[in-house]
Amino acid sequence: MFVLRQKPYFRELVYFWGLTVIAFLLTLISINTPTQVEAIKERGVLRVATRNTPMTYYIDKGKPAGFEYELASAFADYLGVRLELILPTTFADLFTSVRERNAHIAAANLTVSEKREKQFLFGPTYRKSAPTVIYRIRQGQPQPHSIEELYNSKILVLAGSAQAELLARLKHQHPPLEWEESDSDAATDLLDQVHDGSVDYTVMDSTVFDAQRSFYPGLNKGFELEPPQPIAWMLAKHYDGTLKRELDKFFALPETQELIKSLEERYFSRQNKLNFFDTSEFRKALEERYPPLEQYFMLASQESGIDHLLLAAIAYQESHWREDAVSPTGVKGIMMLTEGAATEVGVADRTDPRQSILGGAQYLVQVRAKIPERITEPDHTWFALAGYNIGFGHLEDARILTQRGGKDPDRWQDVREFLPLLANEKYYSKLRYGYARGYEPVTYVANIRKYMEMLRWEEQVTQARNKHGENGRKEESGEEPDTSPNKERPDSSPVSEISPTL
Repeated sequence: MFVLRQKPYFRELVYFWGLTVIAFLLTLISINTPTQVEAIKERGVLRVATRNTPMTYYIDKGKPAGFEYELASAFADYLGVRLELILPTTFADLFTSVRERNAHIAAANLTVSEKREKQFLFGPTYRKSAPTVIYRIRQGQPQPHSIEELYNSKILVLAGSAQAELLARLKHQHPPLEWEESDSDAATDLLDQVHDGSVDYTVMDSTVFDAQRSFYPGLNKGFELEPPQPIAWMLAKHYDGTLKRELDKFFALPETQELIKSLEERYFSRQNKLNFFDTSEFRKALEERYPPLEQYFMLASQESGIDHLLLAAIAYQESHWREDAVSPTGVKGIMMLTEGAATEVGVADRTDPRQSILGGAQYLVQVRAKIPERITEPDHTWFALAGYNIGFGHLEDARILTQRGGKDPDRWQDVREFLPLLANEKYYSKLRYGYARGYEPVTYVANIRKYMEMLRWEEQVTQARNKHGENGRKEESGEEPDTSPNKERPDSSPVSEISPTL
């Protein structure tokens, strides 16, 4: 130390060479250390944290689906790696997964907020949504229009959500504002509780509610708490920034923008056509589109043994008897067959009415064979239709819930009460096949039964008119009119006189 004090130039020389060596070592390390994206490609896996909800990821008829799942799959393909999903137990755990590097990205309809930007990076904005107050329309509870009207009310939001952050900020200007936060629920659970009156209000993104509102008759938007906010993927802050740059490139691609547009149409813009029964539209279709198809339904009934009215009702539910009907997922034709189903039953042209109806009948025979024989008709058919609509794994989960609830898992009237619970995290998190839109098959079967009843009524009216005309002609010719009741019913499976209600 004495020498250094006496010769300061020597001390400066030591510092210089020390810094040079450190810089050299850092450069050497950086050269030999792969970037974040290079590491992902070397391992061949992109880990994405998301949630098991209808807006993000779920199993649909045995296959993964969801807006975030499909978009994340496309990004994994872009990187040339395999997608691996991480499904945290709670919403707040999404942030833990990214913070602790268990996931590269969190993709779960996340709002970009000031608080979150201090801790994480965000990819490009791919949608905007406004935090909106949701309430149930009922007598004595008018639509709220201001924060003051929310005072002294029971409000429930997701713990760790942007909506919870927003309410915390608003409380500074509105001290009486109170709310509760749930870390075990999903957005659909919040809507369930508003719908059944357990809570007065919830706050959620407007696009999420719009995609679900048709399944919750009576729920409505109150007012927006602030203008639409950006939605984006979230990732941890990383020194090299390569993953963020790849996200920017991926979202800038024209094909990615087209994919987002199609996914929004499929998952956010679709309306549930199963929860209303438009009599006038049905009658118009019955007059204009049904007559040329009736012969094929009769032929398919003879070949399959399935009631022609049931086949016609399914066809109306699926396509409104439009031979050119096509869904966003690619199913098409009168019976809306998938390519796989059409191949199984030998249908070469799904848009050909005859092929579609005959093939659809044969496919229904296969579907019904999956239901235990001990279940009698008509429940056997209702289970088959529900299983086809939601997937037989999810149907089995609902039957398990039914049995746990002390009801009969072989009885449709009992099982349909438990199917909607598949959308409730408290239940689906403990089941083998996880989340499902359990209310859809209930509505699906209910509407097919309504269509069958309408068809049967119209058929009986037509038969009565024809018989009346025939008797009138006999009277004019002096023959004895036939007044015996028609004992031959065209249907092969009985239908309850009571229409199922939701």
